[in-house]
Amino acid sequence: MRKLNVIIVYNKNKSKILMCKRKKEPYKGKLNLVGGKVEENENEIEAAYRELKEETGITKEDIKLIHLMNFQYVTTDMELEVYFGNLNKEKELIEEVNKLYWIDKNLNFFDINKYAGEGNIGHMLKQVDIYNNLQK
Repeated sequence: MRKLNVIIVYNKNKSKILMCKRKKEPYKGKLNLVGGKVEENENEIEAAYRELKEETGITKEDIKLIHLMNFQYVTTDMELEVYFGNLNKEKELIEEVNKLYWIDKNLNFFDINKYAGEGNIGHMLKQVDIYNNLQK
């Protein structure tokens, strides 16, 4: 099974989410979460930190990631792992391929004309809210 990850990164004051504008299909031109492929025999959380560093310059010292959920796509033999975390300080971003943007967390992430993932980003963000409310 092919494994991929996406990482929901909140800025230090938790008002914005880090997104990239995709340069290639699928979802070319749409905003998406950062992430990538889990390499064969690679630990999943380490893969998430690796992809985050490669795509943004954010390291383990800048953020603590929490494994939120997985999506299993049976017909395409693929699993998508979802992580989230809050930056513990202001961080200068380093773009790898896709342009990076800080997006207000209160926007409609279910808008499939603007955001990748057929509404999944909105769903993931709602799950982060549920998790955070349970921690209070």
